[in-house]
Amino acid sequence: LCFLLFSICLLLPLHYLIPDFTFKAIFTVAGPDHPVIASLGGEAILPCHLSPRMSAENMEVRWFRSQFSAVVHLYHDGQDQYGEQMPEYRARTELLRDHITNGSVSLRIRNVRLSDNGQYKCFFLSSVSYEEAILELQVAGLGSAPAISVEGHQDGGIRVVCRSAGWYPQPEAQWRDLQGQLLPSASEKISQEANDLFQTEIAIVIPEESNQKVSCCVRNLLLNQERESEISIAELFFPRVNPWMVALGVILVLLAVLIPLASYCFWRQHRAKGEVTRGGNLVREREREIKRNNNEEGGEEQVAGPTTQLMGGKWRVFRGKTPAPGSDSVTLSPVDVTLDPDTANPYLVLSEDRKSVRRGDTRQDLPDNPERFDTYPEVLGTEGFAGGRRYWEVEVGDKIEWDLGVCRESVSRKGQVTATPQDGFWIMGLYDGEYKAFTSPPTPLPVSIRPSRVGIFLDYEAGEVSFYNVTDRSHLFTFNRTFSGMLRPYFYPVVQLQCTCVINITTTHMCSCSLSPLFSPFLYCLDWFSVAGRAHAPTSCTTSLKINRLKMIELIKQYI
Repeated sequence: LCFLLFSICLLLPLHYLIPDFTFKAIFTVAGPDHPVIASLGGEAILPCHLSPRMSAENMEVRWFRSQFSAVVHLYHDGQDQYGEQMPEYRARTELLRDHITNGSVSLRIRNVRLSDNGQYKCFFLSSVSYEEAILELQVAGLGSAPAISVEGHQDGGIRVVCRSAGWYPQPEAQWRDLQGQLLPSASEKISQEANDLFQTEIAIVIPEESNQKVSCCVRNLLLNQERESEISIAELFFPRVNPWMVALGVILVLLAVLIPLASYCFWRQHRAKGEVTRGGNLVREREREIKRNNNEEGGEEQVAGPTTQLMGGKWRVFRGKTPAPGSDSVTLSPVDVTLDPDTANPYLVLSEDRKSVRRGDTRQDLPDNPERFDTYPEVLGTEGFAGGRRYWEVEVGDKIEWDLGVCRESVSRKGQVTATPQDGFWIMGLYDGEYKAFTSPPTPLPVSIRPSRVGIFLDYEAGEVSFYNVTDRSHLFTFNRTFSGMLRPYFYPVVQLQCTCVINITTTHMCSCSLSPLFSPFLYCLDWFSVAGRAHAPTSCTTSLKINRLKMIELIKQYI
């Protein structure tokens, strides 16, 4: 009897244990049957669920990469566990448990990085079973807006290059015309940067007879998204004569002249040389005539069309037809620009005909009307444009700083003014030795030949403000924006600051620098500073130097 009872006691626990291990429900883990796509810097949601549906509240849910110990996120004992999580995922993951009672969970990854790209495993562990599913995350990056630049003449047309960076995976770049039709590219180069992102460079040669407005499109095939930029090339920038044809014509003319001269006699050769000399004199006389027509009496430089000369003297505005640079036949409709005295800064002195302006040494006593710029040396054109296509040129010469372009009628005129497209300014200029388009942030402009004259082309309906280097007939930059309201020409002749710096070295080893600027809004003051290495300074020492704003720091360093 005792043996029977002992046997029952041994078998009874097994009776309760065997069903738990043998008849518990077995489950599988399922995820999406296609890769999950996420944008670089955005969020990724990786879902998985149990089948059949059952609660996973008391299970372990583990997300990991290639190795079981490489934990992306861990859920255990009813809460998230971060002790085993990889450092690169800390504070970036979250387990979405809204439907965990039905066996459905999702992993959210914030601020997606390029290193997040690849496979993930979703692992469920219960008291009697475990299963996992494999998911794939594909990270895609949408790069920068294409930057288009004109890089000179090639094969009878103009070579235009489009560049864009920050793409992943490798993008597709194309040129298109106005109808969206693909155009053949002259060259294409795609490279991978140090951060594993791709940059692309694609070029096209636009012939004069083709449509002169093209767009550059760069597409991310994974996201099915693209970025696009357009450029319109003015007709006057196309070469009028093929250089090879000119060379061939010169060779044929030389052969036609030299062969008869060598075949017949010296006196005909001498006469031919005299004709060539007279021809050269005619050419030089024609050049002098053109130069005389392009200069006014009194030393002021004049160019055909509405032109403004910046800094170092007067601005001068002229009326008349505007020949395209290098051409006697192609003309544009000019803008008869006059300067608006109600907007001019009090330090700017306008002529009686309002077509020239110079900087004064003192502030004029002018009414502080709402239209007047009161802080910086700015002035607007009197004419306003609410439509149409306008062109004018500005003579900048060899000035070290200047800004010009167009702005809205409604821009702020008082105090500090931020000159960006968001504030109603579409301008470019030369600042600290660098040409820039004043976007936000500013866009540096590659300039191969320093412009002495800048052309401004406003196409109101197309929403474009284009700047051209008239010196070498190259495109500098184009703003693209839908305009509304009145636009006006904008001029900012930055004053070349010159001041006298007097440095007195005293027995206390201290120096004071007093600057006397010619233009009060650009006042630069120096505080007291000590002079190192002068244990026995003389009682007085005065040095007067002419400096400008860009050389001020270098001067101070010589005495510190």
